[in-house]
Amino acid sequence: MSSVTTVRQKPLMTMRQILLMNFGFFGIQYSFGMQQTAVNPIYNYLGASPDELPLLNMAGPITGLFIQPMIGALSDHTWSPRWGRRKPFFLIGAIGCSLCLFLFPFVSALWMAVLLLWLLDASNNTAMEPYRAFIADKLPPSQLAKGFLAQSFFTGFGITLANISLFIFDSLLTGATSAGIPYWVVASFMLGSVCSIGTVLVSVLTTPEIPPTEDELAAMRADKAKGGFVAAVREIWDAIIEMPVQLRKLALVYLFQWYAMNVYWQYVSLSIADSVWQTDAHGPNYSEAVAWTGLVNGWYNIVTFSVAFMLVSFARKHGAKWVHTVCLLFASAGLFIFPHISNQYLLFVPIIGLGIAWASIMGVPYIMAVRMIPSSRYGVYMGIINMMIVIPQLIQTLTFGKVYGSLLGTHPGNAMMFAAFLFLCAALAMTWIKEPPIVRDVDDMTVQVPSGDAK
Repeated sequence: MSSVTTVRQKPLMTMRQILLMNFGFFGIQYSFGMQQTAVNPIYNYLGASPDELPLLNMAGPITGLFIQPMIGALSDHTWSPRWGRRKPFFLIGAIGCSLCLFLFPFVSALWMAVLLLWLLDASNNTAMEPYRAFIADKLPPSQLAKGFLAQSFFTGFGITLANISLFIFDSLLTGATSAGIPYWVVASFMLGSVCSIGTVLVSVLTTPEIPPTEDELAAMRADKAKGGFVAAVREIWDAIIEMPVQLRKLALVYLFQWYAMNVYWQYVSLSIADSVWQTDAHGPNYSEAVAWTGLVNGWYNIVTFSVAFMLVSFARKHGAKWVHTVCLLFASAGLFIFPHISNQYLLFVPIIGLGIAWASIMGVPYIMAVRMIPSSRYGVYMGIINMMIVIPQLIQTLTFGKVYGSLLGTHPGNAMMFAAFLFLCAALAMTWIKEPPIVRDVDDMTVQVPSGDAK
């Protein structure tokens, strides 16, 4: 079976245009940074135990599993002359993120925090998937690496601000809500609420989408006639069946690297509390460990946006496959060392490895992925790639509580070393992938795209 897709010549964009187009990713990733660093401490303040953290974080994997591929399939078949194709979806998602961030620090019970995290994650997933398809829609092949690594830059920048804001507000504000959540946490969430919607509006207002051709519009009308939701579900299923072989191999890399990232985010504050302050979540110095975790996470994200554009030239010269492999090895080495350091300032050295890997994780695999899929299905396949992210996270939430209790002896330092081992496995799995050739910019033409993958 084969299908016909149109490969369109797209105008080159200036660096300023690429940055403005990606600026909304900054606000979306500020929201994600608050989830990384502040949500689990809020759970701890509200009385959650460490072995409950994986299950309490199930919202992200579940919402990502269902929402992103659905949004991707729907956006592939959407067009509004006024609002565009992808922008309506990530604008709605950004509004949801902004509202949830505003409300989050006012929760007074654990169940309220869990419910609000579900809503926040649903909004984040609604915004994030069409944003990646938006980049693939707008840029010609020669600029795709720069576009996706610009997202890595803003990922690091947004999460850095989220984490540093926790530390800065901690030094400026005292007191806490009736539920025991410090006011400096409240202030960080308020700033995130403004950033989430403000930055997305900048991108929406400054970057027009490329209108579909008449043939594409006719196909969209035909899909709507079949029923939007039903057609979207069928599109997701067909895309999974027809998934290129090399994209399936990338799923194994994602299994290891995203399981590892989930472990790090959930247990890093406990690891720092144990190795530096010799305390746990209920100890008197835990708030200091949380604030320092914000600085550590902020630092690795500074590394992320500092090296993001360097990876463009490395990927062009050495291949995206080998760049990502080396970056994963940096993360593995750093996290093996991390829990053995008792000096809080020296923690900034090994976490550089994770910052380098995070820059690659958020950009480099997409450089390969867009070469594996037809442009007419960018939305649905970006959603499926997100399934490859959230399924490992879901597996982690369901399994790691038992792993942490029985295999790792409920020691957060062992959790960091376990994550390091998984990054090593991801690097080894990366060597199994055959990287697709670079696609050169071409004139508008129609080509036959096979439904299977070239071996």
